[in-house]
Amino acid sequence: MSHILRIDASARNAGSTTRALADQLERRLVEQNYGATVTRRDLHVAPPAFLNENWVGANFTDEAERSDEQRALLAASEELIAEIEAADTIVITAPIYNFSIPAALKAWIDQVTRARRTFRYTDAGPEGLLTGKRAYIVFASGGVPLGSQVDFASGYLKHILGFIGITDVTIVAADGHQRDGEAIARAAQAIDGLQQAA
Repeated sequence: MSHILRIDASARNAGSTTRALADQLERRLVEQNYGATVTRRDLHVAPPAFLNENWVGANFTDEAERSDEQRALLAASEELIAEIEAADTIVITAPIYNFSIPAALKAWIDQVTRARRTFRYTDAGPEGLLTGKRAYIVFASGGVPLGSQVDFASGYLKHILGFIGITDVTIVAADGHQRDGEAIARAAQAIDGLQQAA
């Protein structure tokens, strides 16, 4: 059975473009995958902790040698990673704040991007360990064009997902919607046109 993980990062509830489009996308994915279950994590309601020296020390300590305190420091990270592992589809909302992603989304990324846990270094270079999944990024900006020189979000998100093994990434964009009145409608149409992956 299909399992969808939805990550919301907007500071807004009412009036959030990314949340509204993600609602539509979630419905579409559930329709295409009858019986799919959905896990929702709202990073604005419960933002992940920023990394600190003790967390980094715990992460770099071999798992078999970690103290109970170190395991407790990594428990939230393990929970977030387990949510990704359990999902075959991930939906990430990415409103653009000051040309990049919200701080809560960056904190989530820092918690789930861990050497020896979600990626590893090999003689051939880094290898992502969370393979066999697909991701959708719901991108919305008031004025930043997707893929432009001042878009520091979409390329970063695609890179970091690929770094941990998630290379099947689709971006649904309502970019520059404050100056382009049709941007949100086009994004909604794109969602309606999405076809189930073979």
